Amino acid sequence: MSPLVLFNTLSRSKEEFVPSDPSLVRMYCCGPTVYNYAHIGNLRTYIFEDLLHRILLLNGYTVKHVMNITDVGHMTSDSDAGDDKMQIAAAREKKSPWELARFYEDAFFHDCARLNIIRPDVAPRATEHVEQMIKLIQQLEAKGYTYETPEGIYFDTAKNDDYGKLAGLNLAGQREGAREDVNVDTNKRHPADFILWFTNKPTHIMKWESPWGTGYPGWHIECSAMSMEYLGETLDIHCGGIDHIPVHNTNEIAQSECATGHVFARYWVHGAFLNVASGAVTGRTAEKMSKSDDNFLKVQKLVDDGYDPLAYRYMCLMAHYRSELTYSDEALKAATTALSKVWELKARQSGAQGDGLTDAEYAEARTQVIAALNDDLNLPRAVAALQGAKSYRLWLEFDSVLGLDIEKRSREATSEPGDSSDLPTEITALMAERDAARKAKNWAASDALRTQIEEQGYTVGDSPAGTVVQKKLL
Repeated sequence: MSPLVLFNTLSRSKEEFVPSDPSLVRMYCCGPTVYNYAHIGNLRTYIFEDLLHRILLLNGYTVKHVMNITDVGHMTSDSDAGDDKMQIAAAREKKSPWELARFYEDAFFHDCARLNIIRPDVAPRATEHVEQMIKLIQQLEAKGYTYETPEGIYFDTAKNDDYGKLAGLNLAGQREGAREDVNVDTNKRHPADFILWFTNKPTHIMKWESPWGTGYPGWHIECSAMSMEYLGETLDIHCGGIDHIPVHNTNEIAQSECATGHVFARYWVHGAFLNVASGAVTGRTAEKMSKSDDNFLKVQKLVDDGYDPLAYRYMCLMAHYRSELTYSDEALKAATTALSKVWELKARQSGAQGDGLTDAEYAEARTQVIAALNDDLNLPRAVAALQGAKSYRLWLEFDSVLGLDIEKRSREATSEPGDSSDLPTEITALMAERDAARKAKNWAASDALRTQIEEQGYTVGDSPAGTVVQKKLL
């Protein structure tokens, strides 16, 4: 079996993955800020992290997967400047920040379940780990890495010799390029210095007592405190979106390594953005999907439009996690069609002939799939190998990684079409028309009828006995 290789952002190269403890992989992922629904761009990142988790399991590792819940809203920017997201949303929805956080946390995990994303082993909430954050800040203070302004306690980046190593930042250049901003604390010593604890926010709803006065933590300290609480001072893998590299992840490294004196994370693995095709949501040109620009799609919107959430998961497999992926209705329709064909393979290969592969051919195809998966999660290449083999049993074997519900959905696709008593009359009529069209080899009419049925919220499959229709799972 080929070794697992990952692209490490820190070294900017592919490296063979070797955990510090052969018996356990310690993996941390930056989780959601629960002030709104997650959009499908956010969820693309969690799908890639889920695939990594599953591939680690495929390679025989035991994984401890921790993902935080940011329910102390970080500010409108990664630099913790501006108005607080949680407080703005709580006022908008007339809920307390705690009620708001629980509502959107539940919604997030509901969406993850619909996308077959494995729930992390631990999902700590920031509000329940303030004590750990305070202790970490005290460690930094005792070692001389902090200073105080009327705004709060800051980390002094000038005292961290390799600050910015993850993103290749140049502190001197940042100082030269700094500009005045009314939202920035003018008492900061350097533009890159970041807040550890806010003390000058008297109207903020979520506040705790601390050695520096009543206040609340900065965003960056949350991830360091919670990851180290559950995984120790050195993580094997830290995941996130590429937008976290220059500020959030950079600041996590600085505060964690200065506090402990140890490497914070050995492998940094980042996923690229989901873009929105021109006109797909807002009528604008292709751009990154973003809540702040109000150009985001929720999983529920896909469901309401008649799509199975797993079609979106399949669509995400079509692009490497480090490559940008563009969402469009056409791309999702193509993924829906391709996934339906996978689910229908069992019916097509139900006879004695099976998939027609010899043991040697099956073994070769299997080797190709594993090699692709272990080559920095190359899912497009793995799926191409699966498609080329045209083997139901091969797809089924690797569904533990793909997460496409192949056995369950294939079972539905091979159920007897005659048992349609619970289907509406108009659907059974369309099924009969489609069977007649297929018998007459009128494939254009057959495809059009498939589309009509799918648009009414059903999956369409084929079996030796005819068209199989099932209500889509939401």
